[in-house]
This record gives sequence, C-alpha cells and structure tokens, in this order.
Amino acid sequence: MNHAPTVKLDADRLEQAVASVLDAAGLPKIVQAGHPVLRARALPFTGQLSPDELGRLIEIMTETMRAAPGVGLAAPQIGIPLQLAVLEDKYEVDADIAAARDRAPLELFAMLNPRYRPVGTELASHYEGCLSMSGWQAVVDRAAMVDLAYDDEHGTARTRRFSGWQARIVQHESDHLEGTLYIDKAHTRSLAAAAEYSERWAGPGIAAARAALGF
Repeated sequence: MNHAPTVKLDADRLEQAVASVLDAAGLPKIVQAGHPVLRARALPFTGQLSPDELGRLIEIMTETMRAAPGVGLAAPQIGIPLQLAVLEDKYEVDADIAAARDRAPLELFAMLNPRYRPVGTELASHYEGCLSMSGWQAVVDRAAMVDLAYDDEHGTARTRRFSGWQARIVQHESDHLEGTLYIDKAHTRSLAAAAEYSERWAGPGIAAARAALGF
C-alpha cells in the first residue's frame, strides 16, 4: 500500500452515512476522487449494523454497482466508511479480450473485512478503471492470483482463491477499503481519457499502448 491515509473516522460518522443511504429515496451517488472518504481506511465491520440493515445496504450497493455499470463497488464509494464491498462480473466480453485478460464470469458476493495476499510472483498488466474516477483508464500491474480472506454477510469467515480478472477485481475493491485508488498503483504515463482508451487502447493487450505512451 501507499502512504497511510490520515483521515479520522468514527462510529458516529459511520452511523450517519449508513442512515443517509438507507433512508434515501433513490440510489446513492458514487463519490469521486477528491472525496476524503476514499482516502481513509474504512472501519472494520464489528456488528455495527443489524442483519436487516446490512442486508439492505448490500442490496442498495448491488443495485448501484449494476446501474453504473461496474464489476465492484466498495462502501466508501457511496460515502460509507465501512469495510464492505460487493463484486460481480457477468458481462459479455469479446472472446479475444476475455482470453487475453483471463476474464471469466464472477457470481455476486459481498465481502466484509477482506484481506488478500498474492499467490506466487506472477503479475498481470492491464488497463482498468474505477467508478470513482469516472472517464479515465490506466494500466495497473496486479498479482495474477490471490488468496482472499473475508467474512460474508452472515458473519462466516471464508477464504477463496481468485485468478485472472477476478483477482484484479478483488484487489481493486479491497484496496478501496484501505484508502487506495487504482491510480496510486498505475503506470501514470498510461493514463487515458475514456474516449482515447476506447479509440486506441481497448484491444486485448497493452503492447501498443506501452510502445506509444512510453510506460
């Protein structure tokens, strides 16, 4: 991780943030880079929410993620400083791109208090984006395989192994809960506006972008 965020969080702020989302009439806004909550280590879940509240929050986060659309959403991205994220990847992808990125469908799941560790030393380098950095993409080197330890919404401790694009999603969302954005780990010379990325660099690999942009 990069430098430790210094933003201070407390139980009152968590309670207020959760209430604002649960009581709202529509889906919450996804906050953008520059919002302090994205640079704070989220509070561990220790039972601050009732099972009903937690279930409702997960449902709202899932709807928000799908509406964006995205493949993951961490609670800080809707202003809630809690170590909670939802992940799902069931989009149809070009076969060549799916093969190059080792991208397979990921069934919906929620993770609380996640911690991941790389398995082996292999890295995968691909463009990725973030719902909290709308309109931009950059290349990030990520562990090709990780072991994830987390609690599910029922409080059961679980461990799972992920590889390929699924491992990238797990790392990206877990990083959010530590106050880390993907740009902190990206090759900044690869940074591309959405239109440039779509026109030039949205192919299966990054070789052309690497050669042209010099990263």
